[in-house]
Amino acid sequence: MRRSLIGPILRARRRTLGLTQSKLAAEIGISASYLNLIEGDKRNIGGALLKRLADALGLALDELDGAAERRLVDDLGELAGEPLLADLQLDTTGTQDLASRHRHWARALIRVHRAWLDRGQTVNALSDRLNQNPFLGGAVHSMLSQVAAIRSSSEILETVSDLEPAQRQRFVAIVANESARLADVAKALAAFFDKEATDARSITPVDEVDDFIFDRSNFFPDLEQAATDFRAAAAIGDDCSEAVLVDYLQRVHAVQVVVRPSAGVDAADVRHHAAFDPASRTLVLTEAAPRPTRRFQLARLATELFDDQRAIGDVLGRAGEFTTDAARRRARRALSSYLAAAVLLPYEPLLDAALAARYHVDHLARRFDASFEQVCHRLVSLRRPGATGIPFALLRADAAGFTSKRFPLPQLALPRHGQGCPMWAIYQAFHVSGTVVRQLAEFPTGERLLLVARTVEKVRPAFILPRRFFSIMLACDALHADQTVYGDGLDLSSAAPAVPVGPGCRLCVRRDCLYREEDPIVGA
Repeated sequence: MRRSLIGPILRARRRTLGLTQSKLAAEIGISASYLNLIEGDKRNIGGALLKRLADALGLALDELDGAAERRLVDDLGELAGEPLLADLQLDTTGTQDLASRHRHWARALIRVHRAWLDRGQTVNALSDRLNQNPFLGGAVHSMLSQVAAIRSSSEILETVSDLEPAQRQRFVAIVANESARLADVAKALAAFFDKEATDARSITPVDEVDDFIFDRSNFFPDLEQAATDFRAAAAIGDDCSEAVLVDYLQRVHAVQVVVRPSAGVDAADVRHHAAFDPASRTLVLTEAAPRPTRRFQLARLATELFDDQRAIGDVLGRAGEFTTDAARRRARRALSSYLAAAVLLPYEPLLDAALAARYHVDHLARRFDASFEQVCHRLVSLRRPGATGIPFALLRADAAGFTSKRFPLPQLALPRHGQGCPMWAIYQAFHVSGTVVRQLAEFPTGERLLLVARTVEKVRPAFILPRRFFSIMLACDALHADQTVYGDGLDLSSAAPAVPVGPGCRLCVRRDCLYREEDPIVGA
């Protein structure tokens, strides 16, 4: 496990307040020597002790949970993997000390790295446009043709004095028309090279929202309470079926729910299988949508209308990390999904059922009439202090290896972009579609995790389009494996054989791995 990264924060705050180690230690009920170990990042702490320290020093708890620092370590690891730095053979074990002891320098390095990526992506975008986009060739050809027509007509008007009025008018019209077309092409070219159109940011709205969720451990108490309030106000007990939600929408919000073929729904809404028109108070669902998906979209709209964005707005209002409207819109949708999931899979009943079923995802999906993916998402959010489920990481990837959803753990830095280790269960699951793949994996650091993955198929918008498969993976520390059905039959002892995996080829130090796709560019 990684060491705590909060020692320097505690020491600096204590000294600012003029407290000695002995006085602070006595106040929170530990020995001065133990506090010295904590400040030296030689002891991990959490729970009640972390809360007492935060209160004694007047710090917010989220300043001490280490989430931001762990992400900084991961970002430094990505920086160490830059091909430009390969000859330096950077040892990634030093990133933790850098993030802990020289946080501002670490953030400065990351900021410069991201700015460099931004510039490089902008140059690449412009290069692609110049070399590959047919618009430029067509536009230049059009401009030359229009200039030639204008010049020819102008010369006739200037040199031929005995033109008939009708002929003169025709050439004047040609000049006017071609001039207008030339102006249109010039505007199109200007728009083509507009900064906004060519700008490429290394930190996307998706990244900002991911960081926002990670920093809060994917647990939002305000939304959990809003979900409880909704179920009480809507008189929804154990039965939160599709019919109950349809009745609620019609009875309370005068919303009519209709089901149509995908061809009758706008292309932009087909992906979510739902479209709501506030003017006509109509929610359109696609008939191809699976029942859990229809139910989820009904719950999303019902909670949005019930909450009127108050709870979600409060959460977003306290968040200061969003730099674009796109990020705020994406965050709002993510929180709306969280609220809907909290209604369909209530916290306490789900946690009780998960403990009883030993986190059997398929069983929980049947119990709560949810999809495999919905249950996995919700299990990751069981982080309420005092009633916490197994800490899971989550990753979703398509067959091309593109990562579309991710929630890491301190000991498992999931790839922000691109592929992870080709030996991970998430990629092996594509070979046995629909079957759960479990894997006891050991990383080069010696940490062992249980990886559990299965593919899910999304509905095709049209028959001519290819089938869409995603692989969903849950991961937890191997110490928790015996609490799950997926650990049954596995030898979980520390000496038991495990699949040797890594964080991804470029950052993996297993140089003799037969699954390696590219050379490592960091030192062992």
